[in-house]
Amino acid sequence: MHPSPRMEKTTDLPEPPSLRRMVGPGVVAVGIGMAAGEIILWPYLTAIGGLGLLWLAFCTLAVQFVINMEIERYTLATGQTVVAGFSRWWKGWGILICLAGAFQYVWPGWATSGSTVLTYLFGGGDPVWITVIGLVLVGGLLSVSKVIYTTVERVEWVKVGLTIFFLAVVVVFVISLTTWGEGARATVTEFGQIPEGVTFTLILSAIGAAGAGGVHNLVLSNWIRDKRYGMGAHVPRLISPITGQEEAAGTDRYTPATDEANLARWRVWWKRANLEHLITFVAVCFVTISIMCLLAYETLFGRDDLKNDTSFLRIEAGILSDQVGGWLELLFLAVAAVSLWAAAMGLLDIIGRVASDFLRRNYLQDSARWTEPRIYLTVVWIEIVLGSTILLAGFTQPLGLLIVSTCAASVVTLLYSALLVRLNTRDLPQEVRMRGWRLGGMLVAIGFYGFFAIAMVVTQLQRL
Repeated sequence: MHPSPRMEKTTDLPEPPSLRRMVGPGVVAVGIGMAAGEIILWPYLTAIGGLGLLWLAFCTLAVQFVINMEIERYTLATGQTVVAGFSRWWKGWGILICLAGAFQYVWPGWATSGSTVLTYLFGGGDPVWITVIGLVLVGGLLSVSKVIYTTVERVEWVKVGLTIFFLAVVVVFVISLTTWGEGARATVTEFGQIPEGVTFTLILSAIGAAGAGGVHNLVLSNWIRDKRYGMGAHVPRLISPITGQEEAAGTDRYTPATDEANLARWRVWWKRANLEHLITFVAVCFVTISIMCLLAYETLFGRDDLKNDTSFLRIEAGILSDQVGGWLELLFLAVAAVSLWAAAMGLLDIIGRVASDFLRRNYLQDSARWTEPRIYLTVVWIEIVLGSTILLAGFTQPLGLLIVSTCAASVVTLLYSALLVRLNTRDLPQEVRMRGWRLGGMLVAIGFYGFFAIAMVVTQLQRL
């Protein structure tokens, strides 16, 4: 497989802004990711199996940091998304990733979970119709946003801020010193162990939902491009075709000049991009997963009335009400609902970005009608229609929908991690290629996701 010929331009890297001005893509990534895993899957695993899997959550975040920065490396250096980079060798890679993203996110597990929590909050309602109406409203908001990335970033900032406030409250009012000690002990003494009763399917699902996962990670390319990182500053941003004029094109691939001035700028860009992601994504995910798991252990572990659905959140909310007060129950349910719905909005944005970037670049490049923003909105609304159809057809179990989505996320992460190794060791200038411990980290990532994917398949086959 050889890259297809593309217009490629060598130019200077722009001057890097301050670290403060670069903050944003990591917040969007954590805002969208901080939902199914942190609110539902990891706390559920803790409720049924204790704190013995915290080590796996931390390992997953470390692996994802390495993967995510390799995604950012390619776009920083070229202004092109990694999906476009894969497609330069073979368009089939882009098709597979788009289909995987559609499969991963067409199941409206996040939105349905958020609607279910809303029914707990307000004491009733039909989660299916709340979800359908909510998806339409979210689609409308994305459709009229002038700069779509800016809208998504603002929503995720609100969500992250609200979540951090809630975490601070439960640290003060709920989690005991004994539970903190249990968490530290389990992380060290149970490292590498799988608690009894926890299946490899649940584990694959959980690692697919820790932080980000699947196609979610790949869209860091699109977000840092719209944030004007590196060579992304040369590419127009994704603007609503309804309220804006500018079109995200990105048909050219830029290459930074490799003189000392450009390499000096590259080193600053790379250092600050790493810091931005380490602070806003890894640290926030680490704190959130830790505290939400400790909270679940404090309130739910050892109970025999937990079902294989999201009803454990209602039980947890009731316990918080009994222990602290009704105000904390309301805050917990409100944070969970906002988190899940903000994630649902971000996930619609993700598949819209991946599909529109790929289709415009590879099949509709010369079309005056099908601009990238128009393809984006078409894909978003197709996802809304399909998701609503799935719900109205009777597939309404939130936890089941989430497990399907997040298992798919882990498998697709395995696929593109292997592709990233080739992309960043061959298709970038020698001076900015992946090497050293970063290359070793990517090989560990491939082994990590590969092990759990194979373990899940083997255990499923043994049940046949």
